[in-house]
Amino acid sequence: MASTGATGRPGRPDLSGAEEQKRNAAEAAAALIEDGMRVGLGTGSTVAYLLPAIARRGLRGLRCAATSPATERDATALGLLVEPLDDLGVLDIAIDGADQVDPQGWLIKGGGGAHTREKIVATAARRFVAIVSADKAVEALSPPVPLELLAFGVEHTLELLAPAQLRDAPPSPDGNLIADYTGPVDDPAELAARLEATPGLVGHGLFEPELVSLVVIGEDGGVRTRAGAKA
Repeated sequence: MASTGATGRPGRPDLSGAEEQKRNAAEAAAALIEDGMRVGLGTGSTVAYLLPAIARRGLRGLRCAATSPATERDATALGLLVEPLDDLGVLDIAIDGADQVDPQGWLIKGGGGAHTREKIVATAARRFVAIVSADKAVEALSPPVPLELLAFGVEHTLELLAPAQLRDAPPSPDGNLIADYTGPVDDPAELAARLEATPGLVGHGLFEPELVSLVVIGEDGGVRTRAGAKA
């Protein structure tokens, strides 16, 4: 486990607790990006710190793919070039937040309902970097696990996925329903296989360690990192 320092900069608001940690993790990850890279941009509260951190670097020739309309809008407003993923091909790096990360490198993602797109972008990248505040590093994963479901036959799908329930939330970026699996997550690999075998499921928020190249965990005054299983 490696550690690096991170501090506030003149003219920027002081933050405390988890927000400072998110900013520290985001800035450490932004420093991994170089001129000319093709970059996958995640979605969520930690990515809200990542986007301006990338823009401040003034890198040349960046081409970005966004995992949600909100990220595309915010990145474009900061002057970052956002293009369709299919126009970029293989990405050099993708950076995104996570709701939980366990010691084996499993992630739970999808608090914002964009987990299917986020997994596609993570898979399309040579390196996938997860950025989290210290409270997201847990000893064991726990529910809920976000789900994206087709509207057709959704009650039947929910029965197959039980225990699961629809979330009172807007649809996914692709118009599907967002739900949550609320049962135990004792064996993430076994649960992921069960979810993936269920008709009507579009995507789930369990990200296997083989998708992850690096986890950057923000702390008060710095970050620590964990190497992932993805080379």
